[in-house]
Amino acid sequence: MLIARHNAILEIARQTGRVTVDNLAKRFEVSPQTIRKDLNELCERRLLARTHGGALLSSGIENVGYEARRIISSTEKADIATKVAELIPDNASIFINIGTTTEAVAQALLQHRGLMVITNNINVASLMRGYSQIEVVIAGGVLRHADGGIVGEAAVDFMRQFKVDFAIVGASAIDPDGSLLDYDYREVRVTQTIMENARHVILVADSTKFERTAPVRVGHLSQVNTFVTDKCPSDVIRQITKDEDIGLIETDKNDIS
Repeated sequence: MLIARHNAILEIARQTGRVTVDNLAKRFEVSPQTIRKDLNELCERRLLARTHGGALLSSGIENVGYEARRIISSTEKADIATKVAELIPDNASIFINIGTTTEAVAQALLQHRGLMVITNNINVASLMRGYSQIEVVIAGGVLRHADGGIVGEAAVDFMRQFKVDFAIVGASAIDPDGSLLDYDYREVRVTQTIMENARHVILVADSTKFERTAPVRVGHLSQVNTFVTDKCPSDVIRQITKDEDIGLIETDKNDIS
């Protein structure tokens, strides 16, 4: 039987996507050792997934809720978005796909001029529609109520009509071998089409994506041109970027390799 504190920890994880030992210890006025034991027990039940210093809501087959994803690493996502905006010139054509990090990029691009933005993310379209210097083209298809994503074969067919300068894409998880993963195969089909029809693909993903897993393969890191993250904890991923001549930008270091 789960004790009351376990249930409370799970509820916090559902709301925020992740929990930390230090914050939980302060919240419940218990020792960090007690919280580590709680987290280990919840992880043994596969309700949470252990990370350094805390745990994530277990997400092998189902994504964390949209509002929780917006909260997770929000500062890091804003820094990633600022760096991506520096890479995009005025008067460019851009794909922006589904995701809270790609939405942060859209926010960072609002002062650009002459952009043509093609998106299957209704949140991006809503954000940008009030800016006359940006032309917004939105895909048709099935609207996913959970996060405003537009998916399905109609969206795939729509994206095939374009050949753009840049694609800004996210991923729900990055496997140790460099595979890019997601949860909804319908979304994956759209993302694959976006990547195939862009001259320069920019992957945006914060470092928590290395701690997660998902069941559907989008593609591989070798298929992108630039990878922007807050930090890359994997030597294997670093080697892939070198071998494949991928620009790796880590905002914590504020440089490119």
